[in-house]
Amino acid sequence: MKKKILVIDDELSIRMLLENFLSKSYDVITKNDGLQGIKWMEEGNMPDLIVADIQMPNLDGYEFIKNVRSSGFFKDVPVIMLSGIESSQEKVKCLKLGANDYMVKPFNPEELSVRIELLLARK
Repeated sequence: MKKKILVIDDELSIRMLLENFLSKSYDVITKNDGLQGIKWMEEGNMPDLIVADIQMPNLDGYEFIKNVRSSGFFKDVPVIMLSGIESSQEKVKCLKLGANDYMVKPFNPEELSVRIELLLARK
């Protein structure tokens, strides 16, 4: 069975790019903000990995990580953060909150795919 990847980004172009690129190997579910992502998970869906943007309406990436990491069910799901900001501070903040990885946009989908494989292999 294909592993499930939850992609959360408010930019449609990014969601489409990732869905097209990752759906060859994975079952890809897309949501356009952190709140929708949390709701989907709380409905009983368990992703194998989450790729989430930092700047999103309703529930940003930081709050999203906090939510996931404080949840008994989802605390071990690997999370890769995407950000339009190339800043070491941002990266450190995300990693401290519990993200497993951090990539700056624009990113190479192939690199993201390799990072996903590595995280899933570790699980």
